[in-house]
Amino acid sequence: MQSTTNAPRSLKEKQRQERETLILQAAEEVFLDKGYYETTIDEIAARVGIAKGTVYLHFPSKEDLLFAIFTRDTQRLQENIEARVTEITTPQAKLEAIFTTMYQSFFDQRMCLPYLLHSNAELHRLFTEKRGLKREKWEWVSRLVQSLLDEGKASGVFDATIPTPIMLQAFFGPLSLHIRERLLEEQHMSPDVAVGHLRRLYFKSIASVQGE
Repeated sequence: MQSTTNAPRSLKEKQRQERETLILQAAEEVFLDKGYYETTIDEIAARVGIAKGTVYLHFPSKEDLLFAIFTRDTQRLQENIEARVTEITTPQAKLEAIFTTMYQSFFDQRMCLPYLLHSNAELHRLFTEKRGLKREKWEWVSRLVQSLLDEGKASGVFDATIPTPIMLQAFFGPLSLHIRERLLEEQHMSPDVAVGHLRRLYFKSIASVQGE
């Protein structure tokens, strides 16, 4: 009897999750095409092929949709970074792995929404005020990068004369949608080429004389 009761519930839950995934995919596409403020629930529903009311059953507002995408992709990024650095021992190799992982995801259109929400001051303020979005969702990687920079400076790999806050700012500095547009669309660079150039430029700029 228990098996008969649970089966329909499991199927219904699976269908609900699949529909939610489709809604998030469609929302992501529209957000990237039109931007947050021009996106409408009507268009998202139309892309999925469902009624607008069905979207609201899963996500009560447009803010909820963007926040759900942000949370999902930020979690994926953290998991990717942790997986990349697990078996690496030196601070420079770890830092290079983090840099590559972050910038590859940034130049991947499917993963750039978290960066949009983080870097756009107006959107960040909106979500901080209305959704309680905290900087802690990004500070974990900032703390990790800072600790690796300090470790590299202590071991003589990175230039100890450059303040760590400057190195830290330069690490995240190119995570700008304007830079992304200039490199990929105007300069017609592939994401791999762009990431490679940015990585070489950054690590050359912070290397100590003996570490070059």
